[in-house]
Amino acid sequence: MGNDILGDDAVGFHAARSLRSEPFEGVDVVETGEAGLALLDHLEGYDRALILDAIATGKCRPGTVLSWGRKDFKDIVSPSPHFSGLPELIQLAERVGMHFPKDMRVLAMEVEDPTVFRESLTPGAAQALPALVSEARRVLAEWGHAQPAAMLTGGPRTRR
Repeated sequence: MGNDILGDDAVGFHAARSLRSEPFEGVDVVETGEAGLALLDHLEGYDRALILDAIATGKCRPGTVLSWGRKDFKDIVSPSPHFSGLPELIQLAERVGMHFPKDMRVLAMEVEDPTVFRESLTPGAAQALPALVSEARRVLAEWGHAQPAAMLTGGPRTRR
């Protein structure tokens, strides 16, 4: 998730592109700048979802990778008729019986300012990107999505 013209807000896109270049079996990589109810279309039909994003809490050092699971989004803290976040989406999906991910993980990299217009990451975010990608790989492996052996060893890829 993110926005390509808001600099470090695109760190999730950069991580997704890195993962796409080293495919995992049974994994769809989807990039979206959408938010709210529009995310239902992207998440419906999957058993698991790994969301990669930027976050600016101001509580962690930039480059820190934070992680949350679905249970962390169970309670709606301050419902709003003007915004739908993951807690609202999970609740709506359950109410209408949608096939929605039962296992959901959000990995977000702390960034200094995700609102600055630029088409590239800041040097600090670019330097921390491999840590986000590495954590995403670990979660995918934990879920049983193996990379092709040739990719793990860095060897050549061949088609069958």
